[in-house]
Amino acid sequence: MHLCNAYTLALGDRDPALRRTLRSAFLNLADGQPVVWANQLLHRGTALPRRRVYGPDLMLDVFSMSQGTGLRHYLLGSTPEVLAALQRELRRRFPRAVLAGTCSPPFRSLTSQELREQEDDIRAVGADIVWVGLGTPLQDHRAAELSAALPVVSVAVGAAFDFIAGSKRQAPPWMQNGGLEWLFRLGCEPRRLWRRYLFGNARFVGGVVRQAALRTPPGASAPPARPPAAGTALVSRRERAR
Repeated sequence: MHLCNAYTLALGDRDPALRRTLRSAFLNLADGQPVVWANQLLHRGTALPRRRVYGPDLMLDVFSMSQGTGLRHYLLGSTPEVLAALQRELRRRFPRAVLAGTCSPPFRSLTSQELREQEDDIRAVGADIVWVGLGTPLQDHRAAELSAALPVVSVAVGAAFDFIAGSKRQAPPWMQNGGLEWLFRLGCEPRRLWRRYLFGNARFVGGVVRQAALRTPPGASAPPARPPAAGTALVSRRERAR
């Protein structure tokens, strides 16, 4: 599973490897109000959700609902400090949830041996769901690899680790619902995020415009097939097969 915002789709628009990873997923969820609006624009008349699926809320809801069920969670990503704070917060909020294991990998490309050891640890603790917070696109590729190698559900959950741990501030609800979360985050981390939002947002909007232009008016012949742009509807693989 992938939580996709405008930046994720903008990267997928220019990166064939990420596009293949997202297309192979069981489920892609719209983690961003602009993505919800783009889907509604491009797929009018279909039963698409009107609200985003916010990564931190999804993670907290699953932890809450899993209490007392025996579902085993695994946290993969972020720094040791953030991961420790995240564990404390999750255990405080959900004392009956099972946190089976954690891993804070180094911020570099891992060797094949290190990746195997990571998978061996997840298997050894009997994890059922792996929350992956490594940043896009690394987390998306790693989530796909884990689901292919292990009997787990892996969720690429973005900045949820930092938000739940309290190491980064979340945008107020009115900015999230108004599609302005990117502006809040840019204000908090301008030096790190300016390039992402300047170029990423522009590419996302351009992809939506291109796909809207490709839509066939009633009674018109279909245009030649083109690769989906950044505004492609976020649906599950099962839905696409229907």
